[in-house]
Amino acid sequence: MEKSKYEEALSLYNCEVNEEEVRAAVKKIIAEKVPENDTPEVKRFMFGCICLTTLTTQDSAESVLALVEKVNKFAHEYPAMPHVATIVTYPRFTKLVCDSLEVEGVIPTCVSGCFPSSQGLAEIKIAETGLAIRDGAKNVDIVMHVGEFLAGDYETVCDEISEQKATCGDVPMKVILETGDLLNLSNVKKASLLSMYAGADYIKTSTGKEKVSATPEAAYVMCQAIKEYYEKTGIMIGLKPAGGINSVMDALTYYTIVKEVLGEKWLTDYYFRLGTSRLANLILSELEGKEVKFF
Repeated sequence: MEKSKYEEALSLYNCEVNEEEVRAAVKKIIAEKVPENDTPEVKRFMFGCICLTTLTTQDSAESVLALVEKVNKFAHEYPAMPHVATIVTYPRFTKLVCDSLEVEGVIPTCVSGCFPSSQGLAEIKIAETGLAIRDGAKNVDIVMHVGEFLAGDYETVCDEISEQKATCGDVPMKVILETGDLLNLSNVKKASLLSMYAGADYIKTSTGKEKVSATPEAAYVMCQAIKEYYEKTGIMIGLKPAGGINSVMDALTYYTIVKEVLGEKWLTDYYFRLGTSRLANLILSELEGKEVKFF
């Protein structure tokens, strides 16, 4: 059978990942490189990469507005700190965030495309994404269709991503791979490459809604895929580890993996994002030397 253009793209890369080698490489990075990045400067930088998120069934206009007001207040109370990178909500709250956000540079972001399962009709995904952008979303996070990927239907997976990117236009789009559901690291690499070829501006590990979210090993493989894609195309793709980032040390691990695999060129608050709301208070607490519960 004739290969699809996406299978042709995959054939340009070695997608067979040696998991033992990845685990060993990550272990070495954690042991040898993470400690040198455990500095106040790096922690301030990581604060500015945080995607402050509320994606619960209890979300309401009142609760979302309260979150935005905290971001507005933070800018006045901590003028020496960077602001968070984004505020992430469901599409129904996009206009509210845009209307109430006062801090220049914080990006109104929404999840879309039938987040978190991606199991809706393609037409609904496109419509939802378009409506979010109409209401002011400046970043959009969608989810790759994991079921179709595991079934080997790469064309459907990539066509849906491409169609949503066409709807986004110049608005950056993150594709969530849901790496904890992909069974192995070879699939993580394939999913990364397919998403980039289909139009992703970022690749993101997880929704945070599954049992297994981000892992250092998955992020390492995603960084390798980004590097190899950049070497072939000259296109820089961002990375967003998300879900399961429970400590400052977890965040430092992802920061260091990006630094070691991709280099400092990727260590900006545009190309590196952290999907973890709890990290904001944890970094503030470490920098202040006392427990802080601002967010």
